[in-house]
Amino acid sequence: MQTQYLIVGGGVAGTTAAETIRAKDKEAKILIVSDEPYRFYSRIMLSKPSFFLGKIPFDSVFLKTETWAKENNIDCSFGQPVVALDTTKKVATLRDGEEINYEKALLALGSAVNRWTIPGAEKSGVLYLRTLDDAKAVIASVKTSKKAVVIGGGFIGFEMCDMLKLAGLETTLIIREKYFWEPMLDEPSGRMIEAALKKGGVNIIYETLVEEVLGDGKVAGVKLNNGQTMLADMVMVGIGNHCALAWVKSAGIACNRGILADEFMATNAPDVWTAGDVAEYNDLALNEKIQLGTWVNAQLHGRIAATNMMGGHQPYHQITFYTAQGMGLAIAFVGDTRVLSERQVIQRGSPEAGGYTRIIILNGEVEGATMVNRTKDMGALGKLIEQNINV
Repeated sequence: MQTQYLIVGGGVAGTTAAETIRAKDKEAKILIVSDEPYRFYSRIMLSKPSFFLGKIPFDSVFLKTETWAKENNIDCSFGQPVVALDTTKKVATLRDGEEINYEKALLALGSAVNRWTIPGAEKSGVLYLRTLDDAKAVIASVKTSKKAVVIGGGFIGFEMCDMLKLAGLETTLIIREKYFWEPMLDEPSGRMIEAALKKGGVNIIYETLVEEVLGDGKVAGVKLNNGQTMLADMVMVGIGNHCALAWVKSAGIACNRGILADEFMATNAPDVWTAGDVAEYNDLALNEKIQLGTWVNAQLHGRIAATNMMGGHQPYHQITFYTAQGMGLAIAFVGDTRVLSERQVIQRGSPEAGGYTRIIILNGEVEGATMVNRTKDMGALGKLIEQNINV
């Protein structure tokens, strides 16, 4: 197969890139290759209670109609991942052996969940949340379960606890840290989130790991490293993500945790760009390489990369942020929230007052901030970061 623009990845970065190219060039040949069997859908919705609990139609997860690609003259190949790339001959090889000749390529591969390797991790009822198939499995399990265990103190753990409690399940959160979201948050912030979880009926077990998943083929419980066992019908595992880069590295494309790119989203390989969760790019606001998995970030990456694939020279310059809501809390991160030794932290509000912000300063300039129930601060802090204002 021959195409002008090869887009590897059918998520928000890849789809936005295809839309951007088509808006500027009505005749260009565009091919989207996705390892998933589904058309473009919302990953954001996958973790929302309204979707899980059937309060909105299931098909509302899809963000494009079945005829969108045909109407926009965009070719699509679903369920066949790229397994090899020759950047000299400009040929991509799919899992079924088909070869695609391209002129320019965008690698918008996304990321994959980290999976357990403990005994029993393969049992039915051990669940993850990244893809639409994952969400279908969680929805089915929630309908037949009474006790749930959630692993991991991050966004997925927080949102899953919220959803499971709304569904009426007895829910226990197991974290290996001393407090929720250590070390990304300080202890007062983490305790605020824990208080909300406990008020919502979630039991929390600290500084503990699961050693084994119990049950005969299906989850019946978990064995902890303190010797305790717990009954459970389902286990939600949220222990981070990784990027599968073996074939990308074999193609000679520079990688670290993600695919390395400059501020124009270009890789070191000729006519190859990257975008979305997999991109580890020059952040002009922070003056360093970062990798960030957010929907808005991926969308803007796709737009910038597509523009530059078509001959533009537009740098990516955007303040990054995460948000999450649940259990009566609104949580937000903006910019670079790492509290390194040379950085200063300024606090606004307090846990006791019900709203708490940490502003992270380097050499007089705001680098980032974390907010719990003070998301009203996010707009102003974002502008301070973007404009490099000395405070």
